[in-house]
Amino acid sequence: MRFTSKKFLVLFALFILPLIFYLFLSSGINNFAKLPVVTKSVGDISLIDSTNTHTFKSKISVVCFLGNDMQSVKGGFFNLNQKIYKPFYGFKDFQLIAIYPKSKHAEAAIIEKEIGAFTDMAKWKFVSASDEEIKIIFDSFKTNGSLANLYTNKAFLIDKEGNLRGRNDDKDTVNGTLFGYNMQSVAELNKKMKDDVKVVLAEYRLALKKNNADREI
Repeated sequence: MRFTSKKFLVLFALFILPLIFYLFLSSGINNFAKLPVVTKSVGDISLIDSTNTHTFKSKISVVCFLGNDMQSVKGGFFNLNQKIYKPFYGFKDFQLIAIYPKSKHAEAAIIEKEIGAFTDMAKWKFVSASDEEIKIIFDSFKTNGSLANLYTNKAFLIDKEGNLRGRNDDKDTVNGTLFGYNMQSVAELNKKMKDDVKVVLAEYRLALKKNNADREI
């Protein structure tokens, strides 16, 4: 009798438990509330990166546009650094892309130095481009906003497939679609963007766990 019980426990541990775990994991992934895609397949940063070293593909990217007058709006970049970059830059595939006009290299270098005084800048990626190239990338996001002086106060969240993520049920926007997050608002970065970055990171972690579970079974 004891031998039979032990044999059953061994079989249960070897075969039944992994199956239960797989079903639980699959159920969790299927029912997980994913962050909506608000624009599919935006223009990749590699299209305008003269160094040919940056891409949105296989990365979770936060994107901002620095504009022609960075010093007057730099508070938003500092907010983005503190509330979004610092909590997430430790994740392997996370990056922050800062796009600025080629003619403003000196100003961008100042911003980078000021933020770098108290930040590990390893995942900050500064990309210069022509005015027209910047507009092309921004227009590919297909938002309900526009660039003013090549700047917008919005930061954008792009997933590993190059899709713009956001919200389609946002109570603070007219039609409910949130394309980007206001860098000048600490509250919005804290209450919306930080949560949304967490959701996207969780999506990929769950997908990875599912793939690992599939290989084990």
